Amino acid sequence: MRMRHGKWPFDEKPLIVFWEVTRACLLTCKHCRADAITKPLPGEIPPEKAYDFIDQLTEFNPPYPILILTGGDPLMREDIWDIISYAKSKGLRTSMAPSVTEKLDDEAIKRIADSGISMISISIDSPYPEVHDNIRGIPGTWERSISVIRKFRDYGVKIQVNTVVMRDTVHGLPDMVELLKERGVSTWEVFYVIPVGRAQYSLDLKPSEWEDVSHFLYDASKHGILIRTVEGPMFRRVVLFRKYVEENGADIDMGLGSLYKKLYDRLVELLGDGVGETMAQTTGTRDGKGIIFVAYNGDVYPSGFLPLSLGNVMEKPIKEIYRENNLLLKIRRGEFEGRCGRCEFRDICGGSRSRAYSFYGDPLAEDPACPYEPGEYGKYGFQFEGGST
Repeated sequence: MRMRHGKWPFDEKPLIVFWEVTRACLLTCKHCRADAITKPLPGEIPPEKAYDFIDQLTEFNPPYPILILTGGDPLMREDIWDIISYAKSKGLRTSMAPSVTEKLDDEAIKRIADSGISMISISIDSPYPEVHDNIRGIPGTWERSISVIRKFRDYGVKIQVNTVVMRDTVHGLPDMVELLKERGVSTWEVFYVIPVGRAQYSLDLKPSEWEDVSHFLYDASKHGILIRTVEGPMFRRVVLFRKYVEENGADIDMGLGSLYKKLYDRLVELLGDGVGETMAQTTGTRDGKGIIFVAYNGDVYPSGFLPLSLGNVMEKPIKEIYRENNLLLKIRRGEFEGRCGRCEFRDICGGSRSRAYSFYGDPLAEDPACPYEPGEYGKYGFQFEGGST
């Protein structure tokens, strides 16, 4: 069986631009990639340059990239409302990732709802309040997050919940699925932790455990929730293979471990077997391919988890950086080392460039979290033609 995926002009423009409008945040999350602080750092893109940067995004051919305002906490930036208004006036689809702090009060929620923001992402790392609050550093954050989700839904704002998978949170994933369904949340973005910023290597999982998580998420995606991963592109390989197995009635021992069994059994206990179509997202973006990150000071990175500067938007237009930077060109061509370079899934997956950099200091190295041996699925008759997404 041969499977293809769709097309997007990733060589010409990113699909998503993350803009860290500030590093200031009142939370002290143990896994924070930004190592956020309570006050803005010197060197933030000033208002007039902020508008110029937004104008730069409109230099790409329509449809323009999606702009996601992140941080830190975007609400810690005084001119955030002007930034949102200007971005919307330029026709940019704009989303926002506010932190759940005292800044996100009822007035701010209403103002966000009235601003025309396309989607809000709220972080809930665990279905267990004590675990989430311990990670976020402030008691009561879990309860406030649940309340915030309800209030945004009352205003009709689309909600996405973000969850970081790490040693502290992995066993709560099945209960997270139940929580999302109970709260009417239909989009779940699952982050595979990267040791960067405050995140320590001790939070990471073993490659076999990441494989178990990816297979579990495929099962979870049959419960009416759109699931996509961040820094876990191997999930797409798993999704394509699982679909092949199901469509062909193959009886295959996938060699999954005890973590998968525990997660799957708990999911079935809570929600039964998933009977719907899989809603797993397999768009072939990765750090530097369809994804680009602009830091608080204008520095451009392949992603927020890969702190390797490619230039600065206050000195060079983002269109030129994205289209011409040599590292980005290599990433989009799939010029990787090791197993990632030999893998038939190097286009739709390509491994986490951030994790490769974190572990090996080389953004083109193989992803140490992926246990897959290139060509392994061929013995089951599965072949994948990976073209441009």
